[in-house]
Amino acid sequence: MVHGVNEKPLLMRELLGESLRELRTAESLTLREVSSSARVSLGYLSEIERGQKEASSELLNAICGALGVPLSNVLRRVSDKIDGADVVAHLPVARHRVAA
Repeated sequence: MVHGVNEKPLLMRELLGESLRELRTAESLTLREVSSSARVSLGYLSEIERGQKEASSELLNAICGALGVPLSNVLRRVSDKIDGADVVAHLPVARHRVAA
């Protein structure tokens, strides 16, 4: 997925959600099946897939388990999407100096 110049920057959670949805649908699994197996509400899983909510590392691991895919594969998939995107939003990082 490559976005044009006038489109809003992509967020990591959107790329992650998109990747999870792609993996779920490729396995012909429903939101209900994955949410039940991962022990997360259907609504929350749906929000994660739409990039509206952040998944904690523990929840992300549970979702990957429900999908039968290693977390590393999902993160690699997201990394590949970032490499192919025109614009990915980066949060400003404060640089703190450490006293010597």
